Amino acid sequence: MAEVQDIFSISFPEYCRTRFVPVESRKVAQAIMNCRTSALGGHIDRCPECGYERNAYNSCRNRHCPKCQTLKKEQWIGRRCEDILDVPHFHVVFTVPCELHTLFLQNPATLYGLLFRASANTIKELAVDTNHLGALPGFTSVLHTWGQNLSYHPHIHMVVTGGGITKEHAWKYSRKKFFLPVRIISKLFRGKFLAELRTLYKDGRIRYHGTDGTRASSEDFSTLIAACYAKDWCVYCKQPFSGTGGVFSYLGRYTHRVAISNHRIQDVTDTHTTFSWRDYADKNITKNMTIENTEFIRRFLLHVLPHGFTRIRHYGLYAPRNKATKLAACRKALGSRTLPKQPKESTQELLFRILGRDVSVCPCCNTPLRQYALARASPAC
Repeated sequence: MAEVQDIFSISFPEYCRTRFVPVESRKVAQAIMNCRTSALGGHIDRCPECGYERNAYNSCRNRHCPKCQTLKKEQWIGRRCEDILDVPHFHVVFTVPCELHTLFLQNPATLYGLLFRASANTIKELAVDTNHLGALPGFTSVLHTWGQNLSYHPHIHMVVTGGGITKEHAWKYSRKKFFLPVRIISKLFRGKFLAELRTLYKDGRIRYHGTDGTRASSEDFSTLIAACYAKDWCVYCKQPFSGTGGVFSYLGRYTHRVAISNHRIQDVTDTHTTFSWRDYADKNITKNMTIENTEFIRRFLLHVLPHGFTRIRHYGLYAPRNKATKLAACRKALGSRTLPKQPKESTQELLFRILGRDVSVCPCCNTPLRQYALARASPAC
């Protein structure tokens, strides 16, 4: 089966010859090409009874690698399920207009952080307003930067409790069909984002260059801000689930997803890649797209996050500082208990749950396999 790794192994050297590649993007490409190959070392699983052997190479564990996310996702869900409240949750998506994409690409860490702050402050401000909910909710935000066709599309996925705790430490539910008025969320989010964006530009904390690489003037920036104010910003809200069951399992679809998963790669040749994508503008029809390998790599590397950037953040009742106080008060008000701590699953147990088979025994005779070290080969360049 074709994989993202195959595309990079075939065409990344050519891609590097034709354009500048930032250091962080080079590291991601290197990790993807070396993942689960002899370059990272590993061990041999050998059966002492029937002589069965297989090579087990180490993973790169890079957060942008399609091969390395499933195990991390299951481990993350296991940790977070202990903190979830037994109440309905809403799924809210915040997006920015395409006019800002160039600015995001030029200042990724600063503007991704702004996207988190503006969306979180919008929810908190509206929720505690007595004209709306009048209570503090709990929510988790996840940053995505891609669309189905690997285009650049920064947005926030947020899962919010359907209610919150009041100043009197009582629980107050929101309406069943919607959390807060979407149009009001959209307008407040737009105002908060653009107001702080102006401040960042005025303080010289972001840079803005035109398509020719020259620094844009302050008039150009003002024109950009005016165009963004004139547009309706898209905020989407739905209620995908209720209670503890499936809340973070649902969110797990977004937390550890990368720009494209291997199962969507249909075919890879020496020059072109074909992958499937869902066209939301055309009734969610699944289509195939064929592009040059170098173009695929360019699109994929658009979504490499700045080094050390946190793309999963918790706010309100789910903020780490509120676990022992406000979260406990919520459970008392709801009459619910903390979920009992589950025994920590070993890697072998997790793999058994994911794969449905025990990888520590021989597939031929069920004898426990023995491990022997493998030497490391030269890494791919």
